[in-house]
Amino acid sequence: MRNVSTLLHMKAHPPGPRWTGRASNRAQWLLAAAGAACLALGIQLAVGSPWTSGIAPLLMSVIGCLAVGLLILYGTLAFVYVAVTVDAEALEVRCGHIGLPRRKIRLAEVTSAEFVPQITPQQWGGWGYRWRPEKGTAVIVRRGEGLELRLGDGKLFTVTVDDAENAVRVIRAHLRALAR
Repeated sequence: MRNVSTLLHMKAHPPGPRWTGRASNRAQWLLAAAGAACLALGIQLAVGSPWTSGIAPLLMSVIGCLAVGLLILYGTLAFVYVAVTVDAEALEVRCGHIGLPRRKIRLAEVTSAEFVPQITPQQWGGWGYRWRPEKGTAVIVRRGEGLELRLGDGKLFTVTVDDAENAVRVIRAHLRALAR
């Protein structure tokens, strides 16, 4: 008879090969620095300005700098890297240091998996979490290799990740096991 911890462990890690990979983009740190500079400017305006030239223009400048700085910082830090995990049940993608945005695709929803040797941000309209109605969804953190899943609804899910060829092998093995 199995004890409870064994059953919990089996549920947490389904049987079969497990693959993890990631991809990063160091250039995003330059954009993060620009976001931090906008935040610093907003703080400097709020704290260091005499507020004598009119409250409305200064307040709009402070709020604008803070908002732009926060948006740039989140947008860049969220996509500095992507971590991908594949197990017998799903493919999970986590972005950046806080893991958001996150996407989990059950392998039961996947009809095929392909290795793509060259994915460019231009194919999807830039870096980040992208959606194109005619194609599907993508997580693009850098130019280079990645994997592409065709889902049951005909849409694609694409992610740039190192060692994508091995990820596709693992996904295909799990898909064959699911088909049995």
